[in-house]
Amino acid sequence: MSIDTSRAERIQTAMRGTLRAHWGLFLSEGIVLLVLGIGAVVLPPVATVAVEIIIGWLLLISGIVGLMSTFLMRSAPGFWWSLVSALIALAAGIVLLRWPLSGALSLTLILTAFLFFEGVVSIFYALDHKRELSGRWGMMLASGVVDLFLAGMILLGLPGTAAWAIGLLVGVNLVFGGAALIAMALHARPLAGTSVQ
Repeated sequence: MSIDTSRAERIQTAMRGTLRAHWGLFLSEGIVLLVLGIGAVVLPPVATVAVEIIIGWLLLISGIVGLMSTFLMRSAPGFWWSLVSALIALAAGIVLLRWPLSGALSLTLILTAFLFFEGVVSIFYALDHKRELSGRWGMMLASGVVDLFLAGMILLGLPGTAAWAIGLLVGVNLVFGGAALIAMALHARPLAGTSVQ
């Protein structure tokens, strides 16, 4: 049992050291996320279309690469399934790029599920920070609670919320996530000059 405790203490010390040594990177990431989040909250329909287009391009590229690899390996088992999978990705990418709002409802449901699970994980992450690492765990806890609240709000407002929900959800998530990173970085900054014990 003492070996596990010693190992856990070494891991905690290493994590504290990393946070202290790289607080500036955490601060920079937090500021970028905060600025992008504010932009998405101010213009949620634009952010929704941007997310749809990014996903459309990812699916289109995935479909093209899938078709190429399928035909290069025609003799491999599962050729027809691989071909169908690549064609589905290609078609979905084309649909999202030509009509970005057509997939808004489906993507809103997926993003709502993501926010729910991220909210739960953020809450547990904050509780670990409270117990072990950081004095600024409250912002991370708030971020998780807000994620859960937004997931519930959007789910209850469907299908009407689908046109703007993705942009707003992404924006609010980025704002709170960025604020949490900034708070953690600023808490670690005064400690950066001290030695890790």
